[in-house]
Amino acid sequence: MTHRKIIVLDTTLRDGEQVPGAKLNVHQKIEMAVQLKRLNVDIIEAGFPASSQGDFQAVQEIVRTVGDAVSITALARAVKNDIDAVYQSIKEAQNPLIHIVLGTSNIHVEKKFNRSKEAVMQMGVDAVKYAKTLLPHVQYSTEDASRSDFEYLWKTIESVVKAGATMINVPDTVGFAVPEEFGDLIRRINERLKNLDDKVILSVHCHNDLGLATANTLSAIRNGADKIECTINGLGERAGNASLEEVVMGLKVRESAYKAYTDIRTTELLRASRLVTHLTGLDVQVNKAITGENAFAHSSGIHQDGLLKDKQVYEIMSPEDVGADSMELILTARSGRHAFKNAVEKMGFDTSDAADFEALFQKFLTLADAKKEVYDHDVFYLVTSHRTVSNSDKQLYELESFQVVTNDLCPTATVQLRKGDEVLKGSEVGDGPIDALYSVIKSLAGLDVELKDYKINSLSRGKEAIGRVNIRIQYQGKTYSGRAMDTDIIKASANAFLNAVNGALLDASVEAAGAGA
Repeated sequence: MTHRKIIVLDTTLRDGEQVPGAKLNVHQKIEMAVQLKRLNVDIIEAGFPASSQGDFQAVQEIVRTVGDAVSITALARAVKNDIDAVYQSIKEAQNPLIHIVLGTSNIHVEKKFNRSKEAVMQMGVDAVKYAKTLLPHVQYSTEDASRSDFEYLWKTIESVVKAGATMINVPDTVGFAVPEEFGDLIRRINERLKNLDDKVILSVHCHNDLGLATANTLSAIRNGADKIECTINGLGERAGNASLEEVVMGLKVRESAYKAYTDIRTTELLRASRLVTHLTGLDVQVNKAITGENAFAHSSGIHQDGLLKDKQVYEIMSPEDVGADSMELILTARSGRHAFKNAVEKMGFDTSDAADFEALFQKFLTLADAKKEVYDHDVFYLVTSHRTVSNSDKQLYELESFQVVTNDLCPTATVQLRKGDEVLKGSEVGDGPIDALYSVIKSLAGLDVELKDYKINSLSRGKEAIGRVNIRIQYQGKTYSGRAMDTDIIKASANAFLNAVNGALLDASVEAAGAGA
């Protein structure tokens, strides 16, 4: 029996991004899409274009950046406006796909749509027929399939396939399924679907509410699913989605059991995971399979002894398989331009602008002098912060200088900000150094924001490691996240806060422009 290729759709930029506080801007989304291209995913679900103008534009930009190499899709509800928004945003891609979602479970049909089952099914059929007039590839998702009446679910699938759907996606929307039962559901659908039209691709989309998303996805593959929908780090609403790296490595390590493989470049998995963590500020638990900090660490003496004798005693895959080897020490101040350029390019960043690269190299030398040892993480930080600064808008706040005095009587912060040609300066006291710092920035910016979350961690190793600060603020009912990195954690804290404030200002100006249009 020949091994089947499994199609991998990554929905980090759509389903993953629905996590509170994980909202990404256009530059960040493009950076993520470029990494997904390097990872060699088959399809990127780039967003939900009907939800906002910003999402629509981001999907368009992703299409322009990677749409020649990867198939691009975006989500639509079963209504004409949504389908039009998807079509307009993805039509320039080389291989575009319209993704329509509509509920099939009683609870969804009765509570959400308040219509009869027949009327809801007709909505789906009409949506597929309309989408087919725009593009040849249409995926239909039967939302909440794992809690649906089987005959109604099948009738819906049959109707939308006859209407022209080329992919049927069966989601376990609320993470209710268990592997045996979900596998059985997929087997039954697969048998009928192959009889109906063997060209239609059967797909699954599992959620992790009971911690079973990876198991359910693998069970579906064993039972005939041709395509899987995942996110990096299992990012997603509630307990998240099926984790791409877990399913992919499950298939790779146990290929003989599943008789299936993917085209994923597994050596890019760890980098993809670190990028998602960096962009969203949401850390991976240390004992997370494949990409956790401890995934390949052995502290038990017996294990260490076994490992020294033969790695295979306790390792079923090597750190190199998932790209862990390339995360190690790479550069020092003496490494020179060529080695630095090579490191930057290996991360997928463009170095063709000579003047820009020179400016970046000077920043590297400064960092290398301060840190002595420069890791992959540090190079990544350098490039991303450099790019962010060079793209910055003159109407946003920048940190010019600051001084923080901490003690147990009266912690004080003095800050000087620049906004375009305007310089603002002030001092405040607070409960602690960060509180004082944030109070003064708040009063200088004149924005009534509330700090919701403040997190700090070290990004690499050694006592001069770069500190990364992630914060979330609330402004006028909306949440904005800010992140910054520096060898000085107070400075990183100030910049993270300013980034969040700037995000709120940008959002307000986009809305004002939209209202004025």
